[in-house]
Amino acid sequence: MSTAHLVVTLLGAAMAAFSAGSVFARAPWVVQPLADYGVPRTWWPWLGTAKAAGAAGLLAGLFAPVLGLLAATGLVLYFAGAVVTVVRARAYAHVAFPMIYAAPVVASLVLGLAA
Repeated sequence: MSTAHLVVTLLGAAMAAFSAGSVFARAPWVVQPLADYGVPRTWWPWLGTAKAAGAAGLLAGLFAPVLGLLAATGLVLYFAGAVVTVVRARAYAHVAFPMIYAAPVVASLVLGLAA
């Protein structure tokens, strides 16, 4: 495993965990946009759980690479869905936010596949 893979994996896991924690804590800067985008409140705990599981999977992938690849794939799909949700809500100024969270996960996935 390269140093770059380790760094981006840790960064991706930390960012996904922070995002999950923000949903669980119902941080206004996270839940208000979710409400504005039309995401039902009943989905919020599941969205947070998906991000937390992805973060844990990325960390587990440092020891079992297949878990990391699966977790990274899941998080990439999650954040792609987030981009679609933002675009459907016509909140184009917010499209960058899920992409920022997805960037280290994509890098981790690419570096993991290259290893």
